[in-house]
Amino acid sequence: MALTDEATDPVAARRPALAEMSDAWLVGRARELIAAVQRQEYNQQLQIVELMDELLDETQRRGEPTMIAQLLRASAIARLITRGLAAEAEPRLDEMLAHTRRHGLALLRADAHALRGRRLVIAAQEDPALTEIARALAILDDSAIPNRQVGIRQWNRMLWSTLNDCWIVLNQLGVYEAAEEVIGRAASAIRESASPHEITLQLMNRVKMLLGWGLRLERIDEYDESAEKFRTAASMATAAEGPFTESLFPRKANVPAVDQVGVLAAAQALHSPSADQIDRLRALHEGTGYPGEREIVAIALARCLDTAGRREEALDVLRKARESLTDDTSQPSMRLNIARELARLDTTPDYASGASESLIDYARRLENEMWSLRESQIATLNARREHERLSAEHGAITQQALQDPLTGLPNRRALDEKLRQLASSADAQPLAVALVDLDGFKGVNDKQSHAEGDNVLRVVASTLRDALRGDDLVARYGGDEFIVLLPGTPASAAKMALGRAVKSVAGLPHHLSHGVTLSIGLVSLRPQERGEQVLARADAAMYQAKRGGGNQVASANSMTADPAAAWAGEAPPTDPAWDTEDHS
Repeated sequence: MALTDEATDPVAARRPALAEMSDAWLVGRARELIAAVQRQEYNQQLQIVELMDELLDETQRRGEPTMIAQLLRASAIARLITRGLAAEAEPRLDEMLAHTRRHGLALLRADAHALRGRRLVIAAQEDPALTEIARALAILDDSAIPNRQVGIRQWNRMLWSTLNDCWIVLNQLGVYEAAEEVIGRAASAIRESASPHEITLQLMNRVKMLLGWGLRLERIDEYDESAEKFRTAASMATAAEGPFTESLFPRKANVPAVDQVGVLAAAQALHSPSADQIDRLRALHEGTGYPGEREIVAIALARCLDTAGRREEALDVLRKARESLTDDTSQPSMRLNIARELARLDTTPDYASGASESLIDYARRLENEMWSLRESQIATLNARREHERLSAEHGAITQQALQDPLTGLPNRRALDEKLRQLASSADAQPLAVALVDLDGFKGVNDKQSHAEGDNVLRVVASTLRDALRGDDLVARYGGDEFIVLLPGTPASAAKMALGRAVKSVAGLPHHLSHGVTLSIGLVSLRPQERGEQVLARADAAMYQAKRGGGNQVASANSMTADPAAAWAGEAPPTDPAWDTEDHS
């Protein structure tokens, strides 16, 4: 649904029963709200933030990893755009980073770094912001092969989105050459499948970048090159008219885009300033604009006023723009553009005195030095990008040595190291240790194929991992056996957690699991006990679960064939996940 003035308010479109909506609806609704939040009054922005959190809660309830990452991104962006809420984005970005690492979502992990960079720019931490973009680009450099499970179209759309988030930070910092490379890659990613909204956003971003770049070139007296940037921006502003009418951006029907979007109007004005553009620019300047465009519109309006011989009005516009940027640290380059424009137009006696020529020369020299620093910034970005890429490559090699190639879980070597670490940590006590074996797995290999058996191992490994806490370790022990370490977990709590895992695997569709279930032996680490000893006890408890019929958890004290005795002092569990019937 396009968010036109005739449409209902984007917040009013809240659906009371989100649980009834499809996954595609949730993701699509989040995209609509990201588009809407950029051009809403503050109170509506707050409502959109609240609604975005409701979408996130529903997505987390469903548990699909890619959707969760996309909604964490949307929730963070809504806060980064809304005045005063940028700090609230940090925990969501932290969660997004941890989640995408855990599930191997490379593109969305890169996006989390890009959004962290955006948060750091808002906090006036430009150098750390550049490091985050270097990390994001390094991840993207190593993520050239699409994930077939996601699908090429969805993969390209996520790549485009991540590159745009990188571009925003580079453009804010005024690193235009790097920004141009990134936005070019973004355009290539969706060349074959771009929607009208994506085309519009791409054109608007390029226009904004070219205008900032042109203004920056003027500051070092590169007027011919600057004029070329403005000319190209004006051409792209004209091209945006068509797709804008079908985009997700809030808009008025049957009104040209140039009368609704500040950067598009500013492009026409900076290319060819004239008095007949003043009314349009003033209306856009005083209205609710998109993030980061008001200052560009102010400069364009001032130039048109000056062209019409109304310099005092132009200076008044620029002074107000300067005041509005007093507490805004998100656009360091644009602050200097405003200051330069004021200096250019302000020819009061104080500035026209004998000392003015020296001041102008001094300012020009400073601008040239800052241009050199900008080139150093690009070199720094590239160096950090390569460093991050090499570090990631080294980390991948190290991880491969500690990872089971079939399931992606930690291997026996990683398990041994983690068990030693947890055994010596007081914070990890009590430490529950479980040995997991698959009931009926041999039949899958014999009756189906070893390839199908490998698929079952992958599915069970993923289900087991998702059923437990983030701090719990699930490792492949060998064959169809897994080890689970649950730090800081009493035996009773470990039984409940592992019982959920048993139930989850038993409830898998037959075409995924082929009917395999879990037999789990559970013990707690004893003081001074060695790793091989605790694993031997867990192994013995696992065989007790097997003798009880499988599809259950047996603890260290369940050393009898009587199922009731397996729970000393307790009634046998009645949850079907603990059923003693063999489902193999």
